[in-house]
Amino acid sequence: MNIFKRLFRIGQAEIHAAVDKMEDPVKMTEQGLRELRKDLTEATEAYAQVKALAIRTENDQAHCLQESTTYAEKAILIMQKAQSGQVDMTKAEELAREALSLRRKYYTEAEELGSQSAALQQSSREMLRNTEILKENMEKWEKELRTLKARVKVSKATEQVNKQLAQLDNNGTIAMLERMKAKVEDQEALSQAYGEIARDKHSLKDELNSLLKDDSLSIEKDLQAIKEKLGIKENE
Repeated sequence: MNIFKRLFRIGQAEIHAAVDKMEDPVKMTEQGLRELRKDLTEATEAYAQVKALAIRTENDQAHCLQESTTYAEKAILIMQKAQSGQVDMTKAEELAREALSLRRKYYTEAEELGSQSAALQQSSREMLRNTEILKENMEKWEKELRTLKARVKVSKATEQVNKQLAQLDNNGTIAMLERMKAKVEDQEALSQAYGEIARDKHSLKDELNSLLKDDSLSIEKDLQAIKEKLGIKENE
């Protein structure tokens, strides 16, 4: 049936060719599913129409069979009346022939309608089967589309992160960080050296001050001055 010609559209060569041209596979798949949903709607409507026609044909067949049976009974009834003398035999035979002609006509129509009904039933069964296949495939493809969307998001995010990592050294970031690290270490070492120098200077200054403030030296000087003033000479 023409309505199912695009049943496997998503897997056709055109899709692969388009993907090779860097077209968006998600958008293309969504478009394909939209077309399939439209096809499914049309297929469901067509199935309903064929099924309704099959039912109508079956009803018409049953009606024709009933009419055929009724005219057969009328032919018998009219001949029975002629046999009992209620109706002229010649007239009865004429009416009976007409009834039998109508009986054959309705029976022939019933046979034709029966063939049509069988064909319509077969067609409706095939349409129903194809519709169910289309539904199953759509459910599968919609599930795959959801998975594809999630994978695309992950792949794009991963690609972006990997791209940034790949470009990190190209931008000199790592080298810059290494230079900054070395500079900070140099500054820390220099600061430590200045601290040690400052501590050493402070220690020498304290030692000098301590020597200069030695009380014993001061007392000796004072004593020597007194001796000189009194004329006391050192013992030889």
